[in-house]
Amino acid sequence: MSGLLVVLRGRARTVWTTVGALLMCGLVPGLTAQAPRSTTADGWRLAAPDYALQFPRDHGSHPEYRIEWWYYTGNLEAADSRRFGYQVTFFRIGVDPAPTNPSRWAVRDLHMAHLAVTDISTTQHMTAERFDRGGVGWAGASERTLDVWNGDWRAELDGEAHRLRAADGSFGVDLRLEAGKPPTLHGDEGLSRKGAEPGNASHYYSMTRMPTTGQLRLDGELIDVTGASWMDHEFGTTFLEPGQVGWDWFSLQLDDGTDLMIYEFRRGDGAPDDFSSGTWVGATGAVTRLDRTQFMLVPGRRWSSPTSGAAYPVEWRVEVPSRQAELTVEALVDAQELDTANSTGVTYWEGAVTVRGRIGEREIQGRGYLEMTGYVGRPMSEVFR
Repeated sequence: MSGLLVVLRGRARTVWTTVGALLMCGLVPGLTAQAPRSTTADGWRLAAPDYALQFPRDHGSHPEYRIEWWYYTGNLEAADSRRFGYQVTFFRIGVDPAPTNPSRWAVRDLHMAHLAVTDISTTQHMTAERFDRGGVGWAGASERTLDVWNGDWRAELDGEAHRLRAADGSFGVDLRLEAGKPPTLHGDEGLSRKGAEPGNASHYYSMTRMPTTGQLRLDGELIDVTGASWMDHEFGTTFLEPGQVGWDWFSLQLDDGTDLMIYEFRRGDGAPDDFSSGTWVGATGAVTRLDRTQFMLVPGRRWSSPTSGAAYPVEWRVEVPSRQAELTVEALVDAQELDTANSTGVTYWEGAVTVRGRIGEREIQGRGYLEMTGYVGRPMSEVFR
């Protein structure tokens, strides 16, 4: 579920300002949920159960859908025991599914990319963003396999491994992510429903535990690192419905080999939305789907942002009764907020977390990432539908 519109800057900012305003106000035609059909009124394909995910093809781009992202997060460690979190995200937002203007400058897709590195020891959280149009070579994505880029930031396949490179000024990443477990399909064979309307869904899978090696660049220093990453790839056209004000998303990697993804939509009255969902991935890769009744998220201590004023829960209790799992999730650094108020108007929290607790009688530890949206500004159902 993880994914957001990010801080945008660069050559086409004026174009995005106009398109972004339309998207956030729901004024782009054909984007609201309608009667069941395979496409929107203006030609974007809707996520549907007749689509079967296949790899490596579906690591690639799906330009017939309006919204798509490739989302990498991970926890890394240096030889001297310094710990780091990182996030690299590539977004594609469709503007016109069938432009009639033959010019390569015609805007069919907009491409955004987001980079963040958290230095746990110094509590420093560094971010950078990019924004470009497709069609002129500044940014794009292959439809055949994983190869998505924005300028010199890139995610691509190297054999079965994912190669990830992104840098901005004094910080960046150059990482190799082994495949680890097979792709995990969320929801119903990869169809992740976000609302009651049939089209309000996405095709969603994750690579939940990717052994990672490479280098971080911090203030001119190159640091060799190892660790584990998580990759989300999601694509669709219509997503959220009225009343879904935000979400809390967890990707947790436990030390017994278990991986856990949970996202919970919050409604305006504070209640969890019925279309919240999760996936339990065993050490051998066995997948169990979790509906809203099969897990519980309880927020704890909050951190108040001095920038936005939002109060984010940076400690959580996560319970999965069917697995006798009781976990405490805590931010490694409280201040991991991304403030994009000067561009898209979206402010959210995204950062590295640590996990401790029990599964049955066994004590358990782990690491992961947490994303929290909708704590400040307009409801996410208005921003991201």
